Amino acid sequence: MSRNPEFEFVDADVAELQAEMVQTYETLSGETVLPGSPENLMIQWVASIILQERIKGNYAANQNLPSRAEGNNLDALAELFYAQERPGATAATCTVRFHISAAQSSAILVPAGTRVTDGSQKLYWETTADAWVAIGDTYVDAQVRCQTAGTVGNDFTPGMINTIVDVYDYYSAVENTTTSDGGSAPMSDDAFYELLRQSMDSLSTAGARGNYIYHAMAVSSEIADVVVNSPTPGEVYIYALMDDGTIATSTMKAAILAACSAEDVRPLTDKVVMDDPTTVSYNITLTYYIPRDATEESATIQANVTKAVNEYVAWQCGKLGRDINPSKLISMLMQTGIKRVALTAPTFTTLYDGNDPDHPVPQIATVGTVTVTNGGVEDE
Repeated sequence: MSRNPEFEFVDADVAELQAEMVQTYETLSGETVLPGSPENLMIQWVASIILQERIKGNYAANQNLPSRAEGNNLDALAELFYAQERPGATAATCTVRFHISAAQSSAILVPAGTRVTDGSQKLYWETTADAWVAIGDTYVDAQVRCQTAGTVGNDFTPGMINTIVDVYDYYSAVENTTTSDGGSAPMSDDAFYELLRQSMDSLSTAGARGNYIYHAMAVSSEIADVVVNSPTPGEVYIYALMDDGTIATSTMKAAILAACSAEDVRPLTDKVVMDDPTTVSYNITLTYYIPRDATEESATIQANVTKAVNEYVAWQCGKLGRDINPSKLISMLMQTGIKRVALTAPTFTTLYDGNDPDHPVPQIATVGTVTVTNGGVEDE
């Protein structure tokens, strides 16, 4: 969500400032200031210095407002809120299976901190706790965490992390069994400001909706939207959507569940449940026409159309319960330089946002087929 634009505490119009200075000089000196006179050049120079100070003053004043502050200034103002620190980068996690050569008569320890890596050996993961291969078994599954925080550790599919670094007793092989997920970059200013606002709801542990939303959003900067409801007394259902429009993975849902189930977060009587929204598929089928006297080349317009369609797909799945809205697509397409568009699909479809007691499960739109046809040129 975008924040407020900068507020102008002091007028920074250079033309108006110079006019005031010229008028004042003429009143005091009784002389007319001509455009090329030394007096006018001096006034312009002084006005530029004053203008710079006014711009700096406006910036400094805006940095005292949480809705406009940036970077370290926003971090300092966070002391005014319940959430006092910006969430930093988080490391990706996944499950790795540690094998031994043969079943043993005693349990075999895979110590906490045991490192594994992928074929490129550019990133390393480590076990987060001791894991034991039970008597009679030949492997144990354990969670590992990437030693490099950020999104760089995401999306390593099963089998890619397959190299041991710290060899344990009877080692034979390792491989990840789940896709690495959960790594995120430090939270942006816009996202942090929204988190600060939401954090004020977390002052209560009486089951406030905003309290659960805040603690869920604080898990990762990759989370774009959270819906919380309680269709059954004593049960709280949480639905999370990632910023790429996908439903939260099992790893991310486990992290959200842990954060929202903490004893200092939920009331004792609440049972917190992570659930998935339902998906509603839609297709895109359209034909666009280019004006014969278009100022841009057809190839450029075609690229603009493709970009607009992709942006619409990202927008449509960017929020839980967002209605499938073809008018938004048409609006975006009309900014690409085309003359008109004949849109067959999608049609407007209302989606549930999870706030209706009769329909407590939120819905998310997912694109199916995309068919975009260039209909050629037309006269205006």
